[in-house]
Amino acid sequence: MTNIEEAATGSAGHSVLVVPVPALEAYVLERTRHYDDSFVSTDPAFVHAHITLLAPFLVSPTSDDLGLVEKIAAAAPAFDFVLEDVRLFAGGTIYLHPEPAEPFAALTAELSAAFPQCPPYAGLFEPVPHLTVDHVAGGVDLDSTRTSLAPFLPARCRADRISLQWYANHGCRVIAEWPLGGPPAP
Repeated sequence: MTNIEEAATGSAGHSVLVVPVPALEAYVLERTRHYDDSFVSTDPAFVHAHITLLAPFLVSPTSDDLGLVEKIAAAAPAFDFVLEDVRLFAGGTIYLHPEPAEPFAALTAELSAAFPQCPPYAGLFEPVPHLTVDHVAGGVDLDSTRTSLAPFLPARCRADRISLQWYANHGCRVIAEWPLGGPPAP
């Protein structure tokens, strides 16, 4: 099995490049606990609520790989976005669509070009910027999710960093983070 296949199936854990979304952490953390609490991180820097930029990423990135991610992050300005539009993918995943979506798509395109060995979602799905909030099953549907999300929306957010996270049962953690627009001024 290749690293991409392992990462796509989740058999050995995998790394992802994401934009953390702290404004929805309480909601996403509760849903994560509901479905599989082995993915609840004990790392205080880890934010479960995120918009994926590139997954799966490299299993063992080199310092050159990390430097390339840092360069891409530094060249991209931080930006504001709003999460309010609750949508449904054909497979039953319920998600929030960010507005604007273009800065996320641009980061995904840059990272994909820099790491062609890591196609978004292992090439299984088109990279659509989104924040997963639930899945249709067991009484959960689009309407029930809209109702449960209502107190959190609209979520006015700021994309200020790229986070390299590791996802594995009982092992979710932050590996590295880079500020968008480069390091903060001294």
